[in-house]
Amino acid sequence: MATRSRIGLRLADDSILSVYHHWDGYPQWLGVTLKAKFNTFDKVAELLDGGDISCCDSDSDWDRNKVEDHVLYYNARGEKTEPRLDANEWEYFNNNEEYAYIFENDSWTCYEVNGGYNDVGISVNLKPIPDEYPVEA
Repeated sequence: MATRSRIGLRLADDSILSVYHHWDGYPQWLGVTLKAKFNTFDKVAELLDGGDISCCDSDSDWDRNKVEDHVLYYNARGEKTEPRLDANEWEYFNNNEEYAYIFENDSWTCYEVNGGYNDVGISVNLKPIPDEYPVEA
């Protein structure tokens, strides 16, 4: 099952450029991956440039063939997705994703977003991003 999230980059005018990310959007996986692999403005901008993402660190392609780890973009299977620009955090958070990430000042911040369905208000809470993936038992 998907844990839907949004990956955003705060721009100089406080707007947020972002893309949708489908799988494993919780901080223990996506947050750790973003901190480890996409940790500069340029790397984040390049990540977003490809459009919406199924998985930002996939070991398979759209045909489920094993390949080197890569960003699995929806555009690679012919979809037309582009980064989205939101004028402020309210617009950014109000998209029905479960987690939202913002890269600014050289670091990631994770937010858990609840509500926002059928015109119901949303609540947004800061969530810590671990430094490492959880150890499997």
